[in-house]
Amino acid sequence: MKKLPVGIYSFEFIRRHNHIYVDKTRHIYQMITDGMFYFLSRPRRFGKSLLVTTLWNLFDGRKELFEGLWITEHSDWAWQKHPVILLDFNGIPGSTPEELRQGLLLSLQRIAEESGLSHKVDFPEIQFKELILGLYEKTKVPVVILIDEYDKRIIDHLGKGEASMTIAKANRDILKQFYGVLKDTSVAASVRFVFLTGVSKFSKVSIFSELNNLNDLTMQDYYADMLGYTQEELESYFSEYIDLLAKKLNWTLEQVKQELARHYNGYRFSERNVKVYNPFSILKSFNELNFKNHWFETGTPTFLVNLLREQQYDLPQVEQLQVSQASFTTFEIDDLLPEALLFQTGYVTIQDVQGEIYSLSYPNQEVKTALHESLLFAWATGLKRTNSSHVLRLAHYLQAENFEAFFESLTAIFAAIPYDIQTNRDEAYYHTLFYLMISASGGTSQSGLLTCRGRIDLVVTFKDKVYIIEFKCNHSAAMALQQIKDKRYADRYRNSGLRVTLMGINFSSETRNVAEWLVETL
Repeated sequence: MKKLPVGIYSFEFIRRHNHIYVDKTRHIYQMITDGMFYFLSRPRRFGKSLLVTTLWNLFDGRKELFEGLWITEHSDWAWQKHPVILLDFNGIPGSTPEELRQGLLLSLQRIAEESGLSHKVDFPEIQFKELILGLYEKTKVPVVILIDEYDKRIIDHLGKGEASMTIAKANRDILKQFYGVLKDTSVAASVRFVFLTGVSKFSKVSIFSELNNLNDLTMQDYYADMLGYTQEELESYFSEYIDLLAKKLNWTLEQVKQELARHYNGYRFSERNVKVYNPFSILKSFNELNFKNHWFETGTPTFLVNLLREQQYDLPQVEQLQVSQASFTTFEIDDLLPEALLFQTGYVTIQDVQGEIYSLSYPNQEVKTALHESLLFAWATGLKRTNSSHVLRLAHYLQAENFEAFFESLTAIFAAIPYDIQTNRDEAYYHTLFYLMISASGGTSQSGLLTCRGRIDLVVTFKDKVYIIEFKCNHSAAMALQQIKDKRYADRYRNSGLRVTLMGINFSSETRNVAEWLVETL
């Protein structure tokens, strides 16, 4: 039984130590034979670093590591050894612009010394150029350049105040000059292949103004599943681990597959309708034999949460965003767009494409539940993490139809939110917090669901039942319940086989809490 490469990004280590490697060399071969200059953006923990080290070993001519893979069985790859410059910004510091400059210089100097070359200047961009030309002159073989997490020393400083923003801009300017070296005529003639990867996709004006010949693979159909695992790959490479998980839970294989898909599948990066699992979450799930929120536990971008809060972004609309393709192509420090950030960081993904319009939503339950928990404590200013026990019980109480306990917990949560005179506690405010609470508790909720007669405030679905919920503020629960009936929101569920319950909730801006509630089961 092959081992799980949890947290291992070295292709060589994975291949030499009997770890599972999901073969992506068909995509890689297409890329390296079609062109020279490439860029790929994917969310964190999606296999970008493994792809970079795979390319490194490929261009290093190490055919023995690829035995049994597609590229050795079905291609004419020559396995010529190329000099490789690998820059991994995970290991290059950048807490200040000077630290970034010194980090770049040290990384370049190390590569130069290992290659038997000398370094003469203390400017990163000039040293970069001299290293490329020096390697080509020494070996007479075109150079391969691989840059991992190219944007890390910029996005690390976002959302942390003006001082950090100043550092982000200064680091951006350094990197703009640095990457501009690759467009130099003499450098381009000495290069065989260039590949940059990262989380964000800064516009060409911002970072790559001099490097406008990059082929962006981020949303190209053919490369949509180059990172991540397809359903077929999951069942082929991890069948033994699916069996283990089924035995532990005493579930059928089909039940395990359905739960894995609900938690971790759903990422779509192109018009081509192919969806992939988050590889990190899958590996952790099989390693621990559970369905926890593994990907999210590795850290939430502070700048994303801060941006959504500062803009008072309409969070319920995230489930049904509709944007043009232009929304994906910009990432500017001075003008951060929530939709672009949500997509590039992996919190929403493509659900459907109709012409020029892309419909976006959460990729899976893991992302939705964990993000909403983080957003809940950011939105409900002053709410303590100690109240999370109340939040986590909400979905359980709805599942059990224990309405007294449900509203008792809900009331306790709202009572724990300190009064903030700057917050406009209207119907939209309570709607947003209620929506975040239900989602954070693990409930499957949809906000603003469109019917032929209007939009339902909130629908919460379980395997055997569905709740249709309407909110009011300073009116009455009876009015909310009557609106559900008048607009016949329940019609779409009458033949679903689900137990349908209507719920009207009225909030009071005076008490800043639930004023009354009514429940009616059809």
